[in-house]
Amino acid sequence: METPQKDEPAVGALMKNEGAEKELEASDEAITFMSSIEPAELQKCVFPDSLVTVSEGGRDLGKFSVTVEFAHRVQQACVMLHAQSHGAIDDSPCGTTVTAYLTSDLKVLEEDYHEYVKLEGHSLDKRCHMVQRDGKMVINKVTTVGEEVTKESISYPMSVLKGLVTEGSNLLLMRLFALRKKVPEHMTFVSLDQRLNIINTSFSELGVKQLEVGGEDLKVFGVQRIVHSLDDGPSTWQCYFLDDGRLASRGQVGSPVIMRLPQQPLKIEKDFEKVPLVWEEDLQMRSEFLDRKEELKASHISYLRQHPEIRALISDFLQFLLLRKPDDVFPFAREYFLPFVSHQLPEPNLNAKTL
Repeated sequence: METPQKDEPAVGALMKNEGAEKELEASDEAITFMSSIEPAELQKCVFPDSLVTVSEGGRDLGKFSVTVEFAHRVQQACVMLHAQSHGAIDDSPCGTTVTAYLTSDLKVLEEDYHEYVKLEGHSLDKRCHMVQRDGKMVINKVTTVGEEVTKESISYPMSVLKGLVTEGSNLLLMRLFALRKKVPEHMTFVSLDQRLNIINTSFSELGVKQLEVGGEDLKVFGVQRIVHSLDDGPSTWQCYFLDDGRLASRGQVGSPVIMRLPQQPLKIEKDFEKVPLVWEEDLQMRSEFLDRKEELKASHISYLRQHPEIRALISDFLQFLLLRKPDDVFPFAREYFLPFVSHQLPEPNLNAKTL
């Protein structure tokens, strides 16, 4: 089922309040905070985070990771954030992946969101892509439950999405709060819920406390995120950060599952100078490199010979791509390869797995 595109935010951006309609928007303080972000602050945010997901009883359920790096998108300098959470709930594989391209003041240029749950004989798969185009945020969502595929498409004027915080940008936003050791008051932003309606997301400070990391008590700074909903009650997330902004703990209030840092990360001395490794001048390393290169080349050629359909598939896709010449290749590729997906996905408690 495919819903028509909505060019006006009348449904998603308005909330009924005692008979009157009130437009949801970000607070002035939130918008001011986003515009106050300095490039030097973003530089301090460029590092990876890696946590383990454990049950209330301490059972290992999976992993959660975040990487932040500077990048370019359509010749525009930006920050790329990639986060993924993979594991199992009741022995059923599940996961969430987010890739977001953000401006220096955390405006979303483009974001891909993918969530899946694989149950025996039944599965769920959700994919959502949003991109800024011609003064609008264009959003396309594909939900697959078993054999049923539902497509949704909507666009919002950027004027109603001032102070937008998404699943990707909220992770970087909290990292900035942690580095400043302060969450200003009235940090209310706008977000999008699972139905692509505009909702509010607010952040507040939890203060400083002691947290055990790898058998050592460390001082951590807490940030709370509350995601409001038009239909259900709010969901609350609490994150704690080390002094350098690294994530030490992350969990949803009421959930028996928590993500935590397994051990204290090694501190790198600022004056430490890396010595470049010129492997080309080392005869043994160069020989091993060439041997490995030939080994991989032979393995790749052998695999392609065993699967001639790969060349045909890639050739057909490139011909179709060059024939259509789309402005945005990613959604075009997604639509092209979607029919090849064989495993599609009962709908779980989405709040419990949201990044």
